[in-house]
Amino acid sequence: MFIWRRCVSASNRHVNFNSNLQFQIMAETPLISTPMRDYETLSRPSFTMPPLACDAHMHVFGSEDKYPKVEHPHYTLPDGKLAHYLQMMSVLHLKRFVIVQPSFYGTDNRCLIDALHVAGSIARGVVMIEEGTDAATLDSFHQSGVRAVRLDLFARSGLPTVEIQQYITRMARLCASLGWHVQFYAPGWVVRNLIPFLADVQTDFVIDHMGYMLEEDGLTQADFDRLLSLLKDGNCWLKLSAPYRIAKHRGYEAVAPMAEAIIKAAPQKVIWGSDWPHIPDSTRDTGELLNLLGAWTDDPVVHKMILSDNPARLFDY
Repeated sequence: MFIWRRCVSASNRHVNFNSNLQFQIMAETPLISTPMRDYETLSRPSFTMPPLACDAHMHVFGSEDKYPKVEHPHYTLPDGKLAHYLQMMSVLHLKRFVIVQPSFYGTDNRCLIDALHVAGSIARGVVMIEEGTDAATLDSFHQSGVRAVRLDLFARSGLPTVEIQQYITRMARLCASLGWHVQFYAPGWVVRNLIPFLADVQTDFVIDHMGYMLEEDGLTQADFDRLLSLLKDGNCWLKLSAPYRIAKHRGYEAVAPMAEAIIKAAPQKVIWGSDWPHIPDSTRDTGELLNLLGAWTDDPVVHKMILSDNPARLFDY
């Protein structure tokens, strides 16, 4: 059985609970972010890193006086400054990275755009936007290095499936017009319900965290097999990211069968992301997370595909 069992994480705040009161209490009690781990203490890569290796999923944060948070964030301000990340990159031999807009800032992308301007050509961005964002803003984003829009389908998980499909269609059409792709941050049961529809989506799309399929949410091995078929035959990409979000209490070995199956199915459409700064626990060892990829496959050709070739193609490096 490849399906993950759910453990408590920041992401679980969006899952439907039987008790509305329980959901309200959790939503109003933000997780406390921990200080950043010293980059010198990180595990070093256990395999040879390919040239131009890319971390395709990380977040950047800045001071709250300059970058205000949303009204009800799920966590306190993480210790995730760009300067911290650049130090970590040097230790792990990462040469490129993709900044993904966190829920902490909602659709206010100023922190992300400022970080792209500082980082320059080694970075790309994935924004969250309101529908109806004007063309001038989108063009400015593109010039800054943005190449995708992130759709928070946890936030829309209570909508009828047809409304979610219509939203995806509109955003996919917009992204296609810009030469961008779409990224889904979604619970696995929403992904399962969307698979027949997603098979016909003509724009490239990426599903975060290996599809987020959880046994407790009613997902089955057959559902995961259908996701693999979508990966192989459609415009779907999957992101090997954040295994601790689901499996931390059982150990990373619980995630290995799923990750290995994804890599085997379509290595040319798989990317890797650290999920730095590992909200809310910034003491996590990012090097250990990178080395999981070396455990999931020992093929240097596949390492190069996942870390270098695939993100270069997807993010227009």
